[in-house]
Amino acid sequence: SYTYLLNLLCKLLCKVLTMPEIVGATFPIPNKFLDRILKEKKNVFAKPATLTRLKPGMKIIFYASHENQGYAGEAEIEHVEIVKNPMEILQKYKGKMFLTEKEFKEYMTSQKRWGRVRHKPWMAIVLRNIREYPRRIMPKRFISVAGRYVKRDEYERILKAIE
Repeated sequence: SYTYLLNLLCKLLCKVLTMPEIVGATFPIPNKFLDRILKEKKNVFAKPATLTRLKPGMKIIFYASHENQGYAGEAEIEHVEIVKNPMEILQKYKGKMFLTEKEFKEYMTSQKRWGRVRHKPWMAIVLRNIREYPRRIMPKRFISVAGRYVKRDEYERILKAIE
């Protein structure tokens, strides 16, 4: 009936309006590579396309994995490019990527070894306004290799912690 549909629509709208807004994503990056982004300003981050709702203007929060863990810095997304063949990313962004050509090819090979070769697309995230945090901030939740979205309340907590 009409009333039933209207109630369903109201419930759906309430859910959407109260959902925390996604402001970006976080990905784990081994410390040995992090300086290339934060200090050398290598501004292209490439990986299998896991978080596909990322858009220009959103944030990427860099999580230092392995030793000295924690959120280490951030950048703004300038552009996201999804491709079928990761070699396209290497050809287009070779000097700007935080991985060397050899490291990127090894990374692609490791994805095959883990059974992640099912023609999954890859993404290149071009960054701007890269900044390092004055100290490492521990996340409240685990960050898997795939990364995860960061919602506004979590991002605001990070900003307060680095003030």
